Amino acid sequence: MEAMSRVRVALTVEQCWRESPGGTAIAAVELGRVLATRDDVSVVGVAGRHRRDATAGYAPSVAMAYLPIAGPFLVESSLRFGWPRVEQATGPIDVLHATSIIPFAAAANVPLVVTVHDLAFLHHPQYFTARGRSVFARSLDIVRRRAALVLCSSRTTLDDCLANRFDPERLRLVPLGVRARTATRQDVVEARSRLGLPTEFLLFVGTLEPRKNLPRLLQAHARLGDAVPPLVIVGAAGWANDSLAPLLAEAKNVVVVGHVADEDLPALYAGASAMCYPSLMEGFGLPILEAMSHGTAVVTSSGTSTEEVAGGAAVLVDPLDVDSIADGIREALARRHELSQLGIERAKGATWEATADVVVRSYRDALRMGAR
Repeated sequence: MEAMSRVRVALTVEQCWRESPGGTAIAAVELGRVLATRDDVSVVGVAGRHRRDATAGYAPSVAMAYLPIAGPFLVESSLRFGWPRVEQATGPIDVLHATSIIPFAAAANVPLVVTVHDLAFLHHPQYFTARGRSVFARSLDIVRRRAALVLCSSRTTLDDCLANRFDPERLRLVPLGVRARTATRQDVVEARSRLGLPTEFLLFVGTLEPRKNLPRLLQAHARLGDAVPPLVIVGAAGWANDSLAPLLAEAKNVVVVGHVADEDLPALYAGASAMCYPSLMEGFGLPILEAMSHGTAVVTSSGTSTEEVAGGAAVLVDPLDVDSIADGIREALARRHELSQLGIERAKGATWEATADVVVRSYRDALRMGAR
Protein backbone atom coordinates (compact mmCIF):
# COMPACT_ATOMS: atom_id res chain seq x y z
CA MET A 1 0.00 0.00 0.00
CA GLU A 2 1.39 3.42 -0.97
CA ALA A 3 2.10 5.79 1.89
CA MET A 4 -0.47 8.43 0.90
CA SER A 5 -3.21 6.31 -0.69
CA ARG A 6 -6.69 6.46 0.80
CA VAL A 7 -7.12 4.17 3.82
CA ARG A 8 -10.34 2.15 3.80
CA VAL A 9 -11.53 1.76 7.38
CA ALA A 10 -14.35 -0.20 8.97
CA LEU A 11 -15.59 1.71 12.03
CA THR A 12 -17.63 -0.26 14.57
CA VAL A 13 -20.75 1.53 15.84
CA GLU A 14 -22.79 -1.25 17.45
CA GLN A 15 -23.13 0.82 20.65
CA CYS A 16 -25.42 3.22 18.79
CA TRP A 17 -28.21 0.63 19.20
CA ARG A 18 -27.93 0.26 22.99
CA GLU A 19 -30.75 1.61 25.14
CA SER A 20 -28.23 3.98 26.78
CA PRO A 21 -25.47 4.47 24.15
CA GLY A 22 -23.51 6.99 26.23
CA GLY A 23 -20.26 8.76 25.45
CA THR A 24 -18.69 5.92 23.45
CA ALA A 25 -21.50 6.22 20.89
CA ILE A 26 -21.24 10.01 20.73
CA ALA A 27 -17.48 9.70 20.15
CA ALA A 28 -17.97 7.12 17.38
CA VAL A 29 -20.66 9.17 15.66
CA GLU A 30 -18.66 12.42 15.82
CA LEU A 31 -15.42 10.78 14.67
CA GLY A 32 -17.23 9.13 11.77
CA ARG A 33 -18.83 12.44 10.80
CA VAL A 34 -15.42 14.11 10.42
CA LEU A 35 -13.69 11.12 8.82
CA ALA A 36 -16.40 11.03 6.16
CA THR A 37 -15.41 14.56 5.03
CA ARG A 38 -11.72 13.71 4.49
CA ASP A 39 -10.10 12.69 1.21
CA ASP A 40 -7.36 10.54 2.78
CA VAL A 41 -9.68 7.96 4.33
CA SER A 42 -12.74 6.02 3.21
CA VAL A 43 -14.92 4.93 6.12
CA VAL A 44 -17.78 2.48 6.43
CA GLY A 45 -19.69 1.91 9.65
CA VAL A 46 -20.27 -1.64 10.89
CA ALA A 47 -22.97 -2.93 13.22
CA GLY A 48 -25.23 -5.91 13.65
CA ARG A 49 -28.47 -6.17 11.72
CA HIS A 50 -31.06 -4.81 14.17
CA ARG A 51 -34.82 -4.80 13.80
CA ARG A 52 -35.04 -1.14 14.78
CA ASP A 53 -33.26 2.08 13.99
CA ALA A 54 -30.33 3.28 16.08
CA THR A 55 -31.28 4.90 19.39
CA ALA A 56 -32.67 8.39 18.84
CA GLY A 57 -29.87 10.95 18.71
CA TYR A 58 -27.17 8.35 18.01
CA ALA A 59 -27.70 7.49 14.36
CA PRO A 60 -24.36 6.66 12.68
CA SER A 61 -22.96 9.47 10.56
CA VAL A 62 -21.37 7.24 7.89
CA ALA A 63 -22.50 4.79 5.25
CA MET A 64 -23.30 1.50 6.98
CA ALA A 65 -22.71 -2.23 6.43
CA TYR A 66 -24.49 -4.80 8.59
CA LEU A 67 -23.38 -8.14 10.05
CA PRO A 68 -25.83 -11.08 10.18
CA ILE A 69 -26.26 -11.05 13.99
CA ALA A 70 -26.52 -8.27 16.57
CA GLY A 71 -26.50 -7.35 20.24
CA PRO A 72 -25.31 -9.90 22.85
CA PHE A 73 -25.15 -12.67 20.22
CA LEU A 74 -22.74 -10.61 18.15
CA VAL A 75 -20.57 -9.81 21.18
CA GLU A 76 -20.38 -13.42 22.35
CA SER A 77 -19.78 -14.86 18.88
CA SER A 78 -17.01 -12.35 18.23
CA LEU A 79 -15.28 -12.92 21.58
CA ARG A 80 -15.53 -16.71 21.49
CA PHE A 81 -15.17 -17.57 17.82
CA GLY A 82 -13.93 -14.48 15.99
CA TRP A 83 -17.06 -14.60 13.83
CA PRO A 84 -18.59 -12.97 11.85
CA ARG A 85 -15.79 -11.47 9.79
CA VAL A 86 -16.33 -7.81 9.09
CA GLU A 87 -15.35 -8.17 5.42
CA GLN A 88 -18.51 -10.22 4.90
CA ALA A 89 -20.39 -6.96 5.19
CA THR A 90 -17.88 -4.32 4.10
CA GLY A 91 -15.80 -5.96 1.42
CA PRO A 92 -12.00 -5.41 1.49
CA ILE A 93 -10.68 -3.01 4.13
CA ASP A 94 -7.27 -1.79 5.25
CA VAL A 95 -7.99 -1.20 8.96
CA LEU A 96 -10.65 -2.33 11.42
CA HIS A 97 -11.30 0.32 14.10
CA ALA A 98 -13.24 -0.87 17.14
CA THR A 99 -14.57 2.30 18.73
CA SER A 100 -15.01 0.72 22.16
CA ILE A 101 -13.06 -1.83 24.17
CA ILE A 102 -15.34 -4.61 22.87
CA PRO A 103 -13.85 -5.76 19.54
CA PHE A 104 -17.16 -7.24 18.41
CA ALA A 105 -16.07 -7.79 14.81
CA ALA A 106 -13.02 -9.55 13.45
CA ALA A 107 -11.14 -9.06 10.20
CA ALA A 108 -8.61 -11.22 8.43
CA ASN A 109 -5.06 -9.97 7.86
CA VAL A 110 -5.67 -6.29 8.57
CA PRO A 111 -4.57 -4.34 11.64
CA LEU A 112 -7.03 -3.87 14.49
CA VAL A 113 -7.13 -0.39 16.04
CA VAL A 114 -9.13 -0.11 19.27
CA THR A 115 -10.33 2.96 21.16
CA VAL A 116 -10.25 2.40 24.92
CA HIS A 117 -12.12 5.10 26.78
CA ASP A 118 -11.58 3.69 30.28
CA LEU A 119 -10.95 0.58 32.37
CA ALA A 120 -13.56 1.50 34.96
CA PHE A 121 -14.70 -2.11 35.35
CA LEU A 122 -11.35 -2.91 36.99
CA HIS A 123 -11.56 -0.06 39.49
CA HIS A 124 -15.28 -0.08 40.25
CA PRO A 125 -16.50 -3.64 39.54
CA GLN A 126 -19.53 -3.05 41.77
CA TYR A 127 -20.91 -0.65 39.18
CA PHE A 128 -21.13 -3.32 36.47
CA THR A 129 -23.20 -6.45 36.04
CA ALA A 130 -21.50 -9.84 36.25
CA ARG A 131 -21.98 -10.28 32.52
CA GLY A 132 -20.60 -6.81 31.84
CA ARG A 133 -17.47 -7.55 33.87
CA SER A 134 -16.99 -10.81 31.98
CA VAL A 135 -17.39 -9.17 28.57
CA PHE A 136 -14.99 -6.35 29.45
CA ALA A 137 -12.38 -8.70 30.93
CA ARG A 138 -12.38 -10.97 27.88
CA SER A 139 -12.33 -7.95 25.59
CA LEU A 140 -9.38 -6.47 27.46
CA ASP A 141 -7.43 -9.70 26.98
CA ILE A 142 -8.16 -9.76 23.24
CA VAL A 143 -7.27 -6.09 22.80
CA ARG A 144 -4.04 -6.53 24.73
CA ARG A 145 -3.02 -9.44 22.48
CA ARG A 146 -4.38 -8.48 19.09
CA ALA A 147 -4.64 -4.72 18.71
CA ALA A 148 -1.97 -3.14 16.53
CA LEU A 149 -2.69 0.18 18.24
CA VAL A 150 -4.81 1.25 21.21
CA LEU A 151 -6.18 4.81 21.16
CA CYS A 152 -6.68 6.21 24.67
CA SER A 153 -9.09 9.09 25.22
CA SER A 154 -7.08 10.59 28.08
CA ARG A 155 -3.66 10.42 29.71
CA THR A 156 -5.42 8.84 32.70
CA THR A 157 -6.65 5.98 30.51
CA LEU A 158 -3.28 5.59 28.82
CA ASP A 159 -1.55 5.31 32.20
CA ASP A 160 -4.18 2.78 33.24
CA CYS A 161 -3.42 0.69 30.14
CA LEU A 162 0.30 0.82 30.93
CA ALA A 163 -0.44 -0.40 34.45
CA ASN A 164 -2.39 -3.29 32.93
CA ARG A 165 0.50 -4.64 30.85
CA PHE A 166 -0.15 -2.98 27.50
CA ASP A 167 2.86 -2.50 25.24
CA PRO A 168 3.69 1.23 25.46
CA GLU A 169 4.72 1.24 21.78
CA ARG A 170 1.14 0.37 20.84
CA LEU A 171 -0.56 3.13 22.84
CA ARG A 172 -1.60 6.50 21.45
CA LEU A 173 -3.13 9.45 23.29
CA VAL A 174 -6.15 10.64 21.29
CA PRO A 175 -8.24 13.20 23.22
CA LEU A 176 -11.84 13.59 22.14
CA GLY A 177 -13.32 16.77 20.75
CA VAL A 178 -16.44 18.87 20.87
CA ARG A 179 -18.61 20.08 18.00
CA ALA A 180 -19.16 23.82 18.05
CA ARG A 181 -22.89 24.47 18.15
CA THR A 182 -24.71 27.67 18.93
CA ALA A 183 -27.84 28.32 20.96
CA THR A 184 -29.60 31.66 20.76
CA ARG A 185 -31.40 33.29 23.65
CA GLN A 186 -34.67 32.31 21.94
CA ASP A 187 -33.51 28.69 21.68
CA VAL A 188 -32.91 28.68 25.44
CA VAL A 189 -36.34 30.17 26.17
CA GLU A 190 -38.10 27.67 23.91
CA ALA A 191 -36.23 24.68 25.36
CA ARG A 192 -37.04 25.78 28.91
CA SER A 193 -40.71 26.12 28.02
CA ARG A 194 -40.89 22.82 26.14
CA LEU A 195 -39.20 20.85 28.92
CA GLY A 196 -40.82 22.68 31.81
CA LEU A 197 -37.58 24.04 33.31
CA PRO A 198 -37.04 26.95 35.72
CA THR A 199 -35.54 30.22 34.53
CA GLU A 200 -32.27 29.50 36.36
CA PHE A 201 -30.92 26.01 36.94
CA LEU A 202 -27.88 23.88 37.59
CA LEU A 203 -27.37 21.06 35.11
CA PHE A 204 -26.20 17.46 35.07
CA VAL A 205 -25.96 15.62 31.72
CA GLY A 206 -25.06 11.94 31.51
CA THR A 207 -26.31 8.38 31.72
CA LEU A 208 -27.92 7.75 35.10
CA GLU A 209 -25.62 5.06 36.46
CA PRO A 210 -23.69 4.57 39.73
CA ARG A 211 -20.30 5.92 38.73
CA LYS A 212 -21.84 9.29 37.81
CA ASN A 213 -22.09 9.88 41.59
CA LEU A 214 -25.58 11.35 41.51
CA PRO A 215 -26.48 10.45 45.14
CA ARG A 216 -23.66 12.67 46.45
CA LEU A 217 -24.55 15.42 43.98
CA LEU A 218 -28.14 15.32 45.25
CA GLN A 219 -26.94 15.51 48.85
CA ALA A 220 -24.66 18.45 48.06
CA HIS A 221 -27.45 20.28 46.27
CA ALA A 222 -29.84 19.66 49.16
CA ARG A 223 -27.34 21.10 51.67
CA LEU A 224 -27.17 24.34 49.70
CA GLY A 225 -30.96 24.72 49.86
CA ASP A 226 -32.48 27.86 48.37
CA ALA A 227 -29.06 29.48 48.04
CA VAL A 228 -28.63 27.84 44.63
CA PRO A 229 -30.92 27.27 41.62
CA PRO A 230 -32.81 23.98 41.09
CA LEU A 231 -30.86 21.03 39.70
CA VAL A 232 -31.91 19.71 36.30
CA ILE A 233 -30.87 16.13 35.54
CA VAL A 234 -30.70 15.11 31.88
CA GLY A 235 -29.89 11.60 30.71
CA ALA A 236 -31.23 8.15 30.01
CA ALA A 237 -31.52 5.56 32.77
CA GLY A 238 -28.53 3.24 32.88
CA TRP A 239 -27.62 0.10 34.79
CA ALA A 240 -28.58 -0.09 38.50
CA ASN A 241 -30.93 2.85 38.12
CA ASP A 242 -33.43 1.15 40.47
CA SER A 243 -31.50 2.35 43.52
CA LEU A 244 -31.30 5.90 42.16
CA ALA A 245 -34.95 6.29 41.18
CA PRO A 246 -36.27 6.65 44.77
CA LEU A 247 -33.63 9.28 45.56
CA LEU A 248 -34.61 11.30 42.51
CA ALA A 249 -38.30 10.99 43.33
CA GLU A 250 -37.77 12.32 46.87
CA ALA A 251 -35.27 15.07 46.00
CA LYS A 252 -36.39 18.64 46.57
CA ASN A 253 -35.79 21.36 43.99
CA VAL A 254 -34.71 18.78 41.40
CA VAL A 255 -36.15 18.34 37.89
CA VAL A 256 -35.53 15.00 36.17
CA VAL A 257 -35.90 15.41 32.41
CA GLY A 258 -34.63 12.04 31.21
CA HIS A 259 -33.25 11.62 27.71
CA VAL A 260 -33.59 14.69 25.48
CA ALA A 261 -33.17 15.08 21.75
CA ASP A 262 -29.66 15.98 20.64
CA GLU A 263 -30.87 19.26 19.17
CA ASP A 264 -32.06 20.39 22.62
CA LEU A 265 -28.70 19.93 24.36
CA PRO A 266 -27.04 23.19 23.19
CA ALA A 267 -29.91 25.24 24.65
CA LEU A 268 -29.75 23.33 27.93
CA TYR A 269 -26.01 23.87 28.26
CA ALA A 270 -26.30 27.53 27.28
CA GLY A 271 -29.17 28.14 29.68
CA ALA A 272 -27.56 26.55 32.75
CA SER A 273 -25.96 28.59 35.52
CA ALA A 274 -23.40 25.82 36.03
CA MET A 275 -22.75 22.25 34.91
CA CYS A 276 -22.29 19.79 37.82
CA TYR A 277 -20.32 16.67 36.91
CA PRO A 278 -18.67 15.10 40.00
CA SER A 279 -18.24 11.68 38.40
CA LEU A 280 -16.26 8.99 40.21
CA MET A 281 -14.44 7.89 37.06
CA GLU A 282 -14.54 8.78 33.38
CA GLY A 283 -12.52 7.84 30.37
CA PHE A 284 -12.86 11.42 29.23
CA GLY A 285 -15.99 13.36 30.20
CA LEU A 286 -17.51 14.85 27.03
CA PRO A 287 -20.24 16.82 28.86
CA ILE A 288 -17.51 18.95 30.42
CA LEU A 289 -16.26 20.17 27.05
CA GLU A 290 -19.80 20.48 25.71
CA ALA A 291 -20.78 22.76 28.59
CA MET A 292 -17.59 24.82 28.26
CA SER A 293 -18.18 25.33 24.55
CA HIS A 294 -21.39 27.18 25.49
CA GLY A 295 -19.66 29.30 28.14
CA THR A 296 -21.19 27.43 31.06
CA ALA A 297 -19.24 27.21 34.34
CA VAL A 298 -18.29 23.65 35.24
CA VAL A 299 -17.84 21.79 38.54
CA THR A 300 -16.13 18.42 38.16
CA SER A 301 -13.93 15.87 39.90
CA SER A 302 -10.26 16.14 40.68
CA GLY A 303 -7.91 13.19 40.40
CA THR A 304 -9.39 11.55 37.30
CA SER A 305 -9.60 12.27 33.57
CA THR A 306 -12.21 14.95 34.23
CA GLU A 307 -9.49 17.12 35.78
CA GLU A 308 -7.41 16.55 32.65
CA VAL A 309 -10.31 17.51 30.37
CA ALA A 310 -11.13 20.59 32.47
CA GLY A 311 -7.65 21.91 31.77
CA GLY A 312 -7.71 24.48 34.59
CA ALA A 313 -11.01 25.98 33.39
CA ALA A 314 -13.35 24.38 35.97
CA VAL A 315 -13.86 24.14 39.72
CA LEU A 316 -12.43 20.82 40.92
CA VAL A 317 -13.94 18.91 43.85
CA ASP A 318 -13.43 15.68 45.77
CA PRO A 319 -16.21 13.46 44.36
CA LEU A 320 -16.30 11.40 47.58
CA ASP A 321 -16.89 14.45 49.80
CA VAL A 322 -20.41 15.93 49.76
CA ASP A 323 -19.20 19.16 51.39
CA SER A 324 -16.52 19.55 48.73
CA ILE A 325 -19.12 19.17 45.98
CA ALA A 326 -21.39 21.72 47.67
CA ASP A 327 -18.51 24.18 48.09
CA GLY A 328 -17.59 23.66 44.43
CA ILE A 329 -21.11 24.49 43.25
CA ARG A 330 -21.11 27.63 45.37
CA GLU A 331 -17.71 28.66 43.99
CA ALA A 332 -18.70 27.98 40.37
CA LEU A 333 -21.74 30.22 40.72
CA ALA A 334 -19.62 32.98 42.25
CA ARG A 335 -17.03 32.70 39.46
CA ARG A 336 -19.37 31.87 36.60
CA HIS A 337 -18.36 34.79 34.37
CA GLU A 338 -14.64 34.11 34.79
CA LEU A 339 -15.14 30.37 34.29
CA SER A 340 -17.26 31.04 31.22
CA GLN A 341 -14.37 32.73 29.40
CA LEU A 342 -11.86 30.12 30.55
CA GLY A 343 -14.13 27.33 29.39
CA ILE A 344 -14.77 28.83 25.97
CA GLU A 345 -11.01 29.10 25.36
CA ARG A 346 -10.46 25.54 26.59
CA ALA A 347 -13.15 24.14 24.28
CA LYS A 348 -11.77 25.98 21.25
CA GLY A 349 -8.68 23.82 21.38
CA ALA A 350 -10.60 20.55 21.44
CA THR A 351 -12.14 19.78 18.05
CA TRP A 352 -13.18 16.55 16.38
CA GLU A 353 -11.10 17.60 13.39
CA ALA A 354 -8.00 17.54 15.61
CA THR A 355 -9.05 14.14 16.96
CA ALA A 356 -9.51 12.81 13.42
CA ASP A 357 -6.02 14.01 12.42
CA VAL A 358 -4.45 11.88 15.16
CA VAL A 359 -6.71 8.92 14.38
CA VAL A 360 -5.78 8.88 10.69
CA ARG A 361 -2.07 9.10 11.56
CA SER A 362 -2.66 6.13 13.84
CA TYR A 363 -4.23 4.15 10.99
CA ARG A 364 -1.12 4.73 8.90
CA ASP A 365 1.12 3.79 11.83
CA ALA A 366 -0.85 0.56 12.24
CA LEU A 367 -0.44 -0.26 8.56
CA ARG A 368 3.29 0.35 8.73
CA MET A 369 3.53 -1.92 11.74
CA GLY A 370 1.82 -4.63 9.71
CA ALA A 371 -1.32 -6.64 10.37
CA ARG A 372 -1.42 -8.50 13.69
